[in-house]
Amino acid sequence: MFDVAVFGSLFLTLFVIMDPPGITPIFLALTSGRPAKVQRRMAWQAVCVAFGVITVFGLLGQQILDYLHVSVPALMIAGGLLLLLIALDLLTGKNDEPKQTKDVNVALVPLGMPLLAGPGAIVSVILAVQNADGVASQVSVWTAIAAMHVVLWLTMRYSLLIIRVIKDGGVVLVTRLAGMMLSAIAVQQIINGVTQVIQNA
Repeated sequence: MFDVAVFGSLFLTLFVIMDPPGITPIFLALTSGRPAKVQRRMAWQAVCVAFGVITVFGLLGQQILDYLHVSVPALMIAGGLLLLLIALDLLTGKNDEPKQTKDVNVALVPLGMPLLAGPGAIVSVILAVQNADGVASQVSVWTAIAAMHVVLWLTMRYSLLIIRVIKDGGVVLVTRLAGMMLSAIAVQQIINGVTQVIQNA
């Protein structure tokens, strides 16, 4: 009832794409200045959002894309543009979002999507579910997805200890570094999407 090869393959693929260590500085930058309780809640909310999005696309992904006439490259380009806007805000230090919605919005966008549940992870899950033949493979695929999200939550949850060490000055530095990393990820994602569009043309 369990296929270790399928589990390991998808888990490693999602680990590389979702990159828990790489998400840490971005999470710290986006949640800095908030009480520890709020930060922990945001980590949980972001993982829940990502898991929900991945689950929906795992079950209905191809049908959703076909119904909306959206190609995978278009999804990649759109996600890249959204990440680029967030990265510019981090680099310039803009923080003008309304206070009553800021905590929720950051947990949903960009943490939940498209950082965690980005186009790469969505496409990988869609393909894994489609290629899973039999109950054992399906169980392995969904176990790998769940295990990956547990790892993401643990990484963000315990990365909050770093803030106690680096203090406010360190948080500002982490924010700028996170902006640079996020902008590079966004540009690469856009390039990949454009490349695929040209190749499919």
